[in-house]
Amino acid sequence: MLELIPSAPALVRAPSLARQPGRTALEARGLTVRAGARTLLRGVDLEIEERRVLAILGPSGAGKTTLLRALNRMIDLTPGLRVSGEVRFGGRSIFDREVDPNELRARIGMIFQQPVVFPGSVFDNVIFGLRHTGRAKRRSWRERAEAALKEAALWNEVADRLGQTAKSLSVGQQQRLCLARALACDPEILLLDEPTSALDPRSTEAIEELVLRLRKSKTLVLVTHNLGQARRVADEILCLCVREGAGEIAERGCCSDVLDSPQSGELLAFLAGGRP
Repeated sequence: MLELIPSAPALVRAPSLARQPGRTALEARGLTVRAGARTLLRGVDLEIEERRVLAILGPSGAGKTTLLRALNRMIDLTPGLRVSGEVRFGGRSIFDREVDPNELRARIGMIFQQPVVFPGSVFDNVIFGLRHTGRAKRRSWRERAEAALKEAALWNEVADRLGQTAKSLSVGQQQRLCLARALACDPEILLLDEPTSALDPRSTEAIEELVLRLRKSKTLVLVTHNLGQARRVADEILCLCVREGAGEIAERGCCSDVLDSPQSGELLAFLAGGRP
């Protein structure tokens, strides 16, 4: 499985996913995900603006990870799940037959809760997408790997270890390595599924600082249980709740409105430590 597949800076975008002018980076309408007779996520309507950080909050089982996986068709890789509704990116439905899922995931990358480190060296991990899609010249791999590792605040720690196995890195370093692998591919949107939940405070701080830097040029969607983290890095917050067994949107707004003046009972319960 490719976690993140590249979209090189010099790459000519495929016509099927050409960027359209405007501030909407990604849009969902009536997005619903079912597993057999069970509905996991129901009727999500959502617009995500360019170069913003949207934090997604909510209890376990509210469909946060399911929503992320639906936004770049990672959900296609889970047998038994059915998706209805629409997600539009670059002015086109991501579910159109002409849309290449690998190209889509190149441009809408995803970082998982636990770092996904592939067998091989640190360098091989950073260039994994570049190597396997052939969308960047081999002579540029070294330069792009170094630039990505620097942007992920990892270069100083691994510059003399590029040939060593990636498994030798700490968990925090591995997560930043996954981010470097993404950045080498230059995605337009990054989906981050609780990327700091298994990290120590120092590594968490490094990831948060990276998120704040990246929002100058990219759109980020961050699932987190950490309310302090949401306040520190997010421009907007979306809260999912469970209604009749399925995840739905309970509330959305800027951080101060949502966290300091919640309007829905579900959000009040979540913030109080209960289950909406």
